Amino acid sequence: MMKKVILFFLKASIIALTLNLTLASCSLKPLAWTPPEKPELKGSTAENELLGATQWIDLEGWYGPEDIAVDKEGNLYCGAHISETDFSDGRVLKIDTAGNISEFCNTEEWVAGLHFDAQQNLIACVPNKGLVSINQKGEMTVLASEDEHGNQFLIPNDVDIAKDGMIYFSNTSSKVPFSRLNARKIIFEVRPDGGLYSYNPKTKEVKTLIDGSYFGNGVAVSQNDDFVLLVELTKYRVLRYWLKGEKKGETEIFIDNLPGLPNGVATREDGSFWLGFTTRRDDVLDKVQPNTGMKKIIFSIPLWLQPQQEAFGMIMHLSEKGEILKTYYDTSGEFVSEASSVEEHNGFLYLGGDLTDHIGRYKLEE
Repeated sequence: MMKKVILFFLKASIIALTLNLTLASCSLKPLAWTPPEKPELKGSTAENELLGATQWIDLEGWYGPEDIAVDKEGNLYCGAHISETDFSDGRVLKIDTAGNISEFCNTEEWVAGLHFDAQQNLIACVPNKGLVSINQKGEMTVLASEDEHGNQFLIPNDVDIAKDGMIYFSNTSSKVPFSRLNARKIIFEVRPDGGLYSYNPKTKEVKTLIDGSYFGNGVAVSQNDDFVLLVELTKYRVLRYWLKGEKKGETEIFIDNLPGLPNGVATREDGSFWLGFTTRRDDVLDKVQPNTGMKKIIFSIPLWLQPQQEAFGMIMHLSEKGEILKTYYDTSGEFVSEASSVEEHNGFLYLGGDLTDHIGRYKLEE
């Protein structure tokens, strides 16, 4: 009798697993895309171990400083979620100049992009809420939850502010809410979703600048406010949208065929840019992207059995024309496992990551 019961439950488990795998596979609707051949790491991209000197600012049990902002007093702010794999609850943390960590705002969601406006309100991208403003008391107000066509900002990702106060931000998806599984779904499907937007704080008007992007991520306004950059993680590239001049309103490729998965981008005082990477390019992912059937099979496997993100630290210094000036690495991933954001302040680079439990602090060479 016991043998029959065990056999019954074994069969039921196999049927349930098969059904779950089938449903997961059917939920993915990928397009075939063939990535360009991965570039060799040589010259300005040659591997080194410069990021091995990075120190850590521990977040005392919090994870995921995807972006970092600095207020006028020099205090650091970052978004955080409750565990390495649980993004379901979040806060904005404040790290003061003495290193003390406190909860600045309970956003109830993990926070991606952060940037202070001229009034020292913290403008933030909060999944499932949209573009928000957090005042100096830590009180949150939603500025925009959808674009002018009614498409929701389900995964607002990064934000930057021009000198005239205009806010520019990205949205990774208007179709699926944020989750680790949905992030992979977006990468595998290679379908244009979300995009680049502007928000006018005076008129409260939202305007779509780039309609549809391939995992739209980091955003940076140029030194002279004449263009804004948008990172497309899935396509290994950065786009430039012109705000002024003869090309006003046009979109072009700023830099293409990058050797890693680009994430955050930030403008330096001299007009050049920092570009942070989640990790380096994965040969398996590149090979599977043209094969829609294989992508369905991989996506149907439980997340913990799917290939995991490699710990590999990489940031680039780019010129205002999109030239690679210098690349910094931690090839072991021991000191910098990822660099989703790069924030420069007082001679240091502050490095974030959506899976890390700390902020990296790297001293720049004089």
